[in-house]
Amino acid sequence: MFVDNKYFPWLPHIQNNWRVIRRELEALQGEGFSPWPEKHFYNHGWNLFGLYGWGVRLDKHCDLVPETDKLLRTIPGILNAGFSRMGPKTHIRPHKGFPEGVLRLHIPLIIPEGCALRVEREVQQWEEGKLFVFDDCSAHEAWNNSDQNRTVLLVDFPADDLVRYKPRMRRTEKFVRRLFGKQTEFNYRPQAAE
Repeated sequence: MFVDNKYFPWLPHIQNNWRVIRRELEALQGEGFSPWPEKHFYNHGWNLFGLYGWGVRLDKHCDLVPETDKLLRTIPGILNAGFSRMGPKTHIRPHKGFPEGVLRLHIPLIIPEGCALRVEREVQQWEEGKLFVFDDCSAHEAWNNSDQNRTVLLVDFPADDLVRYKPRMRRTEKFVRRLFGKQTEFNYRPQAAE
């Protein structure tokens, strides 16, 4: 399910600065990207340059894109963020995201022809600089049918009042502890925006 941008008063500021984000992305020259960890979701060619993970700022990466980081800090409760790059002829199979209670923002930065995202029954073509938000827990898939890379900045943030699937805190905490270790200090709470 796609969510109307009108619900996010901070979004126009980011929309107005999408070219700043793109310039910093281009300065990276593709370095520092890692394969998306859930390899069963895609055929090949899906890579991520992480900036935030479960509310934790990934300092080395964020320091390389300081203006992007400054914009990300205006998003209330940011959980995850990173540049998502799909290589040519990449298909991300239908799946449901995690955790519940979170929406995903896409900031399209480099978009060749032949790229789209389907959320449930609705297909959205990416357009450079045209931001949109969707419930990542809804069934969705994406494809890049072009011969070039497609790159968006994706951002997860909590929105309990706008999502179809309500958060299951215990499930989220179990997942994070399994990922980072049983002794991990973790509370699933929104981070205050600066």
